[in-house]
Amino acid sequence: MKKIAYHTLGCKVNQYETEAMQQQFEDKGYETVHFDEIADVYIINTCTVTNIADRKSRQMLHRAKKVNPNSIVVAVGCYVQAAKEALLEDEYIDLVIGNNKKHEIVNIVEATVNGQENIDTVLDIGKEKDYEELFINKVTEKTRAYIKIQDGCNQFCSYCIIPYARGRVRSRNEESILVEVENLSKQGYKEVVLTGIHLASYGIDLEDNSLLKIMQKINSIQGIERIRLGSLEPTIITEDFIKEIVKLEKLCPHFHLSLQSGSDATLKRMNRKYSTDDFRKAVANIRKGYVNPAITTDIIVGFPQESEEEFEQTYKFVEEIAFADVHVFKYSRRNGTVADKMEGQVADKIKSSRSEKLIKLGKVMTDNYKNLFIGTTQKVLFEEKININGIECQVGYTDRYIKISLIAKESLENNVLGVKIDRTNLIY
Repeated sequence: MKKIAYHTLGCKVNQYETEAMQQQFEDKGYETVHFDEIADVYIINTCTVTNIADRKSRQMLHRAKKVNPNSIVVAVGCYVQAAKEALLEDEYIDLVIGNNKKHEIVNIVEATVNGQENIDTVLDIGKEKDYEELFINKVTEKTRAYIKIQDGCNQFCSYCIIPYARGRVRSRNEESILVEVENLSKQGYKEVVLTGIHLASYGIDLEDNSLLKIMQKINSIQGIERIRLGSLEPTIITEDFIKEIVKLEKLCPHFHLSLQSGSDATLKRMNRKYSTDDFRKAVANIRKGYVNPAITTDIIVGFPQESEEEFEQTYKFVEEIAFADVHVFKYSRRNGTVADKMEGQVADKIKSSRSEKLIKLGKVMTDNYKNLFIGTTQKVLFEEKININGIECQVGYTDRYIKISLIAKESLENNVLGVKIDRTNLIY
C-alpha cells in the first residue's frame, strides 16, 4: 500500500479541497500518514495570497522532498497558477497541478509514477467556466463540516491576486451541494459552514439560484442543526435578504463581513465595491433582524498611502461598529497586483504600530461582546475535551461562535446542550 501525506496552506476552501483529494486517494487504496513521516507521495495544497504565502508554499514543498528524497512531491493549487514556470524548474518538485484539475489528481499522480508524461495539468484558469466537482463524505473535524459551494472571484481588489489564481466566479450545482450535506448529516455532522472564494457571488452564473435559495434548502435537511456562513461582502446584506434569512431557524447569527478599511479613500484605492456607509447600513440591517448577532471582520492596516488620518478613520469606524471579533492583518505586498506598484508604501514599523493598536481595541470589543451573554442560557455544540488548569472540561461553541467550557468528565462531543453562561465558563 502506498503512503501519502498532505499539507494545506491558506483558506478554508483549500482545506475542503485537500479533504476531497485525500478521499480520492484513500478510495484508491493509499494510506494517509502524517506530513513529517516517510511517504511515497506528498501533496502540498499551496496558497499565493501574499509573497509570504508563496515563500511558505516553497518551504513546505522543499521540506517534503528532504523527508523522503525518493518521493513524488506534488504542488497543487493557487501558487501553481501564479508561478507555474518557476515551480516546473524547481528540482524539489516532481509535479504541478493547478486549480480545476484537482478532481483528476489520482490519475495524474499515478501516470507520473508510471513514467507517463502529463499534459494540461495547469489550465488557463481565467477561461474556465465550469465549477470543478469535488466531493467529501467525511471531514477531519468531528462536529463541523466545511462545504465548498463556490469558486473564483470577479472583484479584482487592488491588493489581491486570487482572481488570477482562481479565475472567475463558478458556482456548484444545487443537487451536488444537497447530496453532500445530506450525506454528512447521515454521518452525524450537525453543523455545516458554507464557504467559497467569494461566497456572496454564489449563483450569479446559475439559472434561478442564489446563496439565499441554497441556504433555504439546506435548512430543511434533517439532522443538520446549524448553518454557518463564511465571509460575506456587506452589499449582500439588504433588508430583503435579512427578512428572509431570519426565517431560517438553523442559520447561526454570526456574520463575517470583510471591511478591510474604515476609510472611504482607502477603500477606493483597494477597489472595494462599497463605502463605509454601505457597511454601516448592512450592520444595521443585521441588528434589526437579530438580537446581539456576532459581527466579525477583517482589517488591513498599512495599505499603500494610508495616512495617519485614514488609519484613525478606520479605528473610529471599528469602534463605532463594535465588532464581536476583528482579524487584523498588516498589508503584505503581492507581486502582480495593482497595489504592489502603488507609490507610498507604508513602513513596516508604522504597520506594526497600527496593527497593535487595532488588535488591542479588538480584544476589548470581543470581551465586551462575550459579556453580553453572562446570565443567559445558550445552546452549545460541544467539540472536544481539554484540560483547563488541571480540570477536565468539555469545550464547544454557541451559535454566535462564543467558546464555552463545561466541567464534565464524560464526553459531550457532538451534543448540543443548553448552558447557563457565567464568567467561569466563558473562554476569553
